[in-house]
Amino acid sequence: MASMVGLDWLARIWWAFLSISLFAGLWELCWAMGWADEKLLPPPHIFLDNIAEQGRYFNTATRWQVGQSMTEGPSAFESMLITGAATTARVFVGLIIASVLAIGVGVLIRYYRFFDRLVLPTITLLSPVSPIAWLPVAIFLFGIGNAPAIFMVVVALFFHMVLATINQIDTVNTNLINVARTMGASKAQIYARVIVPAILPGMLQVLRMNLFGAWMVVLVAESTGVGYGMGQVIMLARNTFNPSLVFFTIAVIGVLGFTFDWLLRLAQRRILYWLPDTVERLRVL
Repeated sequence: MASMVGLDWLARIWWAFLSISLFAGLWELCWAMGWADEKLLPPPHIFLDNIAEQGRYFNTATRWQVGQSMTEGPSAFESMLITGAATTARVFVGLIIASVLAIGVGVLIRYYRFFDRLVLPTITLLSPVSPIAWLPVAIFLFGIGNAPAIFMVVVALFFHMVLATINQIDTVNTNLINVARTMGASKAQIYARVIVPAILPGMLQVLRMNLFGAWMVVLVAESTGVGYGMGQVIMLARNTFNPSLVFFTIAVIGVLGFTFDWLLRLAQRRILYWLPDTVERLRVL
């Protein structure tokens, strides 16, 4: 059994490597054929050629200190690690806060009719508002630093996840609820032991889908100057017209997002250990 799991992981790693290599190969081919200008769309072998040189620009935490030059401070690797960890931490904290609040509010909306009528119209009203519109509010309330970036992630995810929670509750199999009532379960017990466990798989899937939205929002927040991070590197690359740095940063963000998503899928499998793998079930069909 262990050997089969190991082979499955090796196969997935192989196909991931093949997929990325094919994409990079097509990009390199376009450059070799002269279809892509290396000054505007540098191929991977150019913007990945000197990681140490690109890593110097990731020193966003101390660059704006008076008298601080780009050659001073942490090394290129340390700068990349600090900047990447700062952005990832904001995504993770914002994702956790938004998830806990959204699931809690969604359950309360369906548990209390009064709360439903009082809160749901406002949440529906604010849900279509772009997270970018909340940026001035984040700066007014929290200034600059970690707090406004985390606030932006929470606002970007909260309203949609509340509506997703309500939808998940509404689609719970009524037979499960009726069986619980027949066995004498109270309303609170039905929610705690039937409804919440029933919506957990769907909510974890929603959480995974919102992960990518969280990355987009935090980069926008950082690029506007509310805090140092990957967004600041993107803005620096734009202001200095440095396409190599742009694509190098995109590659780093992609690796971080891919790793984060992989860890989230691992956690999902651990939490929902009783559910079969979705991909394997689809292959059977």
